[in-house]
Amino acid sequence: MSFSIIKATQEHIPVIIPLLDAYRVFYEQASDEFAAEQFLKTRFEQNDSDIFLAMTDGITAGFVQLYSSFSTVSLQPVYILNDLYVSTDFRNKGVGAALLKHAQQFCEIQGYKGLALETAVDNPAQALYERLGWEKDVHCFHYFWTAR
Repeated sequence: MSFSIIKATQEHIPVIIPLLDAYRVFYEQASDEFAAEQFLKTRFEQNDSDIFLAMTDGITAGFVQLYSSFSTVSLQPVYILNDLYVSTDFRNKGVGAALLKHAQQFCEIQGYKGLALETAVDNPAQALYERLGWEKDVHCFHYFWTAR
């Protein structure tokens, strides 16, 4: 199967919405395509993320979304690979690997230190991450505080 990776623009929002919604449902959130559309519009308006799409025969097979951040310890910028999703019809066909490799190349081209991601402990994609050179951080814990 051949596919290409392109940088998404606002014009791609309609094809990203169902993927973003399916991604959220995968993480046990209620389906809400309207909210997904508003979220994407805001990302593009504020230019605060980079989204790449895997395309094949005019179909969007998956996406990856990166957010820019900084490492104070290393004094370098880093990307947070916040979202990676491949449509169920295109899984196990190299789409996820291609999106990850593209994100890695984009990071290098931008001169960033690297990419960070967080995933569920039972996510089967961990094998893919490790195959592509990602290292599991076992030296620290991840904490999150929720505003009420």
